[in-house]
Amino acid sequence: MTARERIERYPSERRMYANYVVKNIKKICKETGPRPSGSEQELKAQQMMADDLKTSCDEVKIEEFRLAPAAFMGWVQLLVFCGVAGTALLFLTHWSWIANQSLIFTAVGTGLLAIGLFFVLFEFLFYKQALDVFLPKKTSHNVIAVRKPAGEVRRRIIFSGHADSAPEWWFTYIGGPKLLTTVIGLGLGGCAFVTVMSVVTLVLSATGADIPSNRIIFILSIVALCFVPVYIFCLFFYNPKRPVEGANDNLTGCLCSMAVPRFLQDHDIKLENTEVMVVLTGSEEAGLRGAKAFVKAHAKEFAAEKDVETMFFGLDTVRDFDYMGVYSKDMTGTVRNSPEVSKLVKEGAAIAGYDLPYKSVFFGSSDAAAITQGGMKATCFAAMDPAPARYYHTRLDTADNLDLKTVEAGVDICLETLFLFDEKGLNV
Repeated sequence: MTARERIERYPSERRMYANYVVKNIKKICKETGPRPSGSEQELKAQQMMADDLKTSCDEVKIEEFRLAPAAFMGWVQLLVFCGVAGTALLFLTHWSWIANQSLIFTAVGTGLLAIGLFFVLFEFLFYKQALDVFLPKKTSHNVIAVRKPAGEVRRRIIFSGHADSAPEWWFTYIGGPKLLTTVIGLGLGGCAFVTVMSVVTLVLSATGADIPSNRIIFILSIVALCFVPVYIFCLFFYNPKRPVEGANDNLTGCLCSMAVPRFLQDHDIKLENTEVMVVLTGSEEAGLRGAKAFVKAHAKEFAAEKDVETMFFGLDTVRDFDYMGVYSKDMTGTVRNSPEVSKLVKEGAAIAGYDLPYKSVFFGSSDAAAITQGGMKATCFAAMDPAPARYYHTRLDTADNLDLKTVEAGVDICLETLFLFDEKGLNV
């Protein structure tokens, strides 16, 4: 039975829960402000949402975990240093102050560049905790709420959003997506260029070539020097001292998730065998750390319940109506989220009247990817211009910049997906 079939005057009811989402987002933004990963403000927002969940769920708890918040974006400064140093060493191979100077300098430069690119790949592309051991730790939290069914648990659906907000991406704010992609492209392209040049020069040096007199390599090393201002400019990519309000990214995901048990409670709906959970993760903006901590703490527990079909429905940035989609591919396209869960959400959206395309997170990731990697079946629903939109990770992501129509669609899709899962499980 769909939400429309269960509730008389469902469209007006649906709008009421969209208003519930917007009202609470505004309240949280007003009382907590920005919520950096592992901060007191992040926890305060989670406590506020946990108090609300206590009125609609049977169990609510807050679990803590440790992380190094600066690790995830720390590769930016590291790569800038390695890029500048590697370029300088490449240029200096054209003088002979010491024996084997070109060989030594290019070996050191190549090593530095390899280290920088290693941390870009592992920390940002694959979201591994590669830099964490070198940086200070903080405590972050996950809120976990459970609304139990009337009978035995045979199915479990987890709605989730992340509670923290990002540091401002300065390039996006001042120049939008064009400036952002241009700087990223030039920065990474420059590092790739100087790395190739360093490797080539290193090989030639090792074979006894006279590098100082090689005119082509000299000209190309001057070209490499032209990228140095770009590297320095990249130091301003984000500002950790200016976290944003994060009303859309991702209080919309949190509150749309919370609207589900609120709807069930208000209409006295107790599902027979489907357990409804809400997980409000911390420190997603610090490299999916909250989702990783949740998987580490609970994946084995859920896996042991072989008769309980479990799915994770992540929501991230419910703002841009024309860009709604089911993200079946995640983590810069390297992780494939559950086809069954993705299909179920698409079918739930169809019942709600929305034809959602399958999409891929081509730059970055969502919590669903960490859940998928942890062995659980998950997908992500988002409604965000992937360009990205100018409010994304900037001071423009405020409670005054919400879109009620999109929020209403998000709530609707959550509810119809819930009732579809309750009726059919993942066999749609």
